[in-house]
Amino acid sequence: MSFVLGLTGGIGSGKSAASNWFELQGISVVDADIVAREIVEKGQPALSAIQQYFGDWVLLENGELNRRALREHIFKHPTARLALEGITHPAIRLSIIQQLTAATSPYVVLVSPLLFETNQHELTHRTLLIDATEQLQIQRASMRDGQNIEQIQKIIQAQMPRSAKQKLADDIVLNDGHLDHLYMQLRPLHLKYLAEAEKK
Repeated sequence: MSFVLGLTGGIGSGKSAASNWFELQGISVVDADIVAREIVEKGQPALSAIQQYFGDWVLLENGELNRRALREHIFKHPTARLALEGITHPAIRLSIIQQLTAATSPYVVLVSPLLFETNQHELTHRTLLIDATEQLQIQRASMRDGQNIEQIQKIIQAQMPRSAKQKLADDIVLNDGHLDHLYMQLRPLHLKYLAEAEKK
């Protein structure tokens, strides 16, 4: 497997902007959020397992996952979240490993908001945290998603605290300004990762 960089950050931190920049440098990106959606698509074993465990109500009429109903159910029943994660996390991990192994760029980036929480950092050689203040996170996420501030604060509270991520990450980029400022900080790191990848 190539040299794997784990890229993480909270909601509204600028993870996507950073991963898009790496892609523009010709680096393959595996996005854990996209993988999580793919493994519960129609016809996938994980979707069948979810249906068997929770019942037919988790499916829409067209056979696709009723995300909203499942999300609301999990919100009310914490044990249901554990059951769902027991089904989805192994499938997500397997798919991520397959995609990381298939990557042909000098190194590969694994983007995951829950990189540390789900132990996906174990699949990486180095980790990069895109960091931002909570105030900035709320401002960006509310502008982007149209969610209310209360919802965004709940998401932030459900994620690992910023201070804990800062302790775990190998590299930290503070994304507190314009995109140009973010890219300026990413360039030397990219060169460092290319050098690391060559050693592998």
